[in-house]
Amino acid sequence: MTQPTRIDARFAALKTEKRPALITFVTAGDPDLETSKTILAGLANAGADVIELGMPFSDPMADGPAIQASSQRALKAGHTMVKTLQMVRDFRAKDDATPIVLMGYYNPIYVYGNERFIADAKAAGVDGLIVVDVPPEADDELCLPALQAGLNFIRLATPTTDQHRLPTVLQNTSGFVYYVSITGITGAAAPVVNDVQKQVAAIKSATPLPVVVGFGVRSGDQARALGQTADGVVVGSAIVSKIEKSLGAKGEATPRTTEDVLELVKELSSAIRGG
Repeated sequence: MTQPTRIDARFAALKTEKRPALITFVTAGDPDLETSKTILAGLANAGADVIELGMPFSDPMADGPAIQASSQRALKAGHTMVKTLQMVRDFRAKDDATPIVLMGYYNPIYVYGNERFIADAKAAGVDGLIVVDVPPEADDELCLPALQAGLNFIRLATPTTDQHRLPTVLQNTSGFVYYVSITGITGAAAPVVNDVQKQVAAIKSATPLPVVVGFGVRSGDQARALGQTADGVVVGSAIVSKIEKSLGAKGEATPRTTEDVLELVKELSSAIRGG
């Protein structure tokens, strides 16, 4: 990649501010398109520095019950990849600065068509991709074409990524490195801060890229503690759980849905900024 992306610019600005990024995850189309669009539009003002937008999929194998349920709600409401990309276009009409990363699995991209997906994602205003089930050994399939189009391709490192595997993981990674703080699915357990800090330091010694931490981060205290070492903290399950808890008896959005999500993001933002 020759041109810096919004992700590069955002982490450079945060480095100047000497604080970590708050990275929020929501599933596109959850619990319905209009509510999801309203939540997405409010995240940056609530304090999100980078937004991960989940691409709904019927078999999200790395995700815990909360995010699995969010995908099911979105799909039941008729959400599609076309609608996800349109959400990004609508967001970009009012916000040209906040980075958006599409996160999910390869199947919906493959069905959409790789070339078409990369072109449409770039045109919509997407900045990066996290595709959890495409390994470095398949970089020719999606990673390299995405990089050539100017999209960051972000890899996951895990507690089981040893010193021999790490260089392979980092080889074509750009934007940032996502360190999975637990062994298991999203939201399954709380990260052990001291262990995570050691792993983040090890990854930082191997790459100049920012290193962010996710999976299992649920509170402002956790986010603040992890942000002392990491360049960013990802919160996903806690946010989608807020959506679920706010829904009505038939699973419909209520007046609380957007309000509860943005209030949580404000709390996390305040904590990570040391407020």
